[in-house]
Amino acid sequence: MRRYVLTGTPGSGKTSILRCLAERGYGVVEEAATAVIARAQAHGEPEPWTRPTFVDDVVELQRQRQLETITTSPVQVFDRSPLCTLALARYLRLSVSRTLAAEIERITTEEIYERQVFFVRNLGFCEPTSARRISFEESLVFEGFHEESYRAFGYELIDIPADFLARRVSAVSSALGQR
Repeated sequence: MRRYVLTGTPGSGKTSILRCLAERGYGVVEEAATAVIARAQAHGEPEPWTRPTFVDDVVELQRQRQLETITTSPVQVFDRSPLCTLALARYLRLSVSRTLAAEIERITTEEIYERQVFFVRNLGFCEPTSARRISFEESLVFEGFHEESYRAFGYELIDIPADFLARRVSAVSSALGQR
C-alpha cells in the first residue's frame, strides 16, 4: 500500500482534490482536524482548537483513520498527516505533546507515508468556514509552517500550483500513476 499526503494552505482546495481522486477510484482519507472541530462544534463548543487536548485529539483520529481505513486501491491519499498537526501545534504556539511526538516517531520509523507529498498551493484567497477561521494572510503563514515541517523530516514536496480543479486533480493523478 502506498500512502500519499495532500497538504498545503488552508482553503487551497485539498478536500475538493481528494473527492475528485475518490471518484477516480483512489482510496482517500479525509482531514481529521476538520472532523474533530465539527464534532466539538456540534456539541456546543465553538472554538475547540483552544482546548488543551485539541492537537492530541487530531493526532488520535489521524492514527485511527490510517490504521482502520480499508481499501482495495493500491494507493491511498490522505488529506493531511501528523506532520500537518505538528505545523498546527507550532502555528498555535503549543508545545509538542507526547502523543504527537510518538505518532511522528511511528510514521517516520514505519515509513507510513511516501516521501513525496503533494503541496497544494493557495488560490489567492481563503474562504472562512466554521472550522477555518483564518485570514488569507494568516493562511500564508500557516502554509509556511507546513512547508518547514515536511522539509525538516526530509519529504519531497510536489508543488500543485493554483489552477482549475480539473488540472490540479490531473496533476496529482498523473504523479500518482508515475510512482
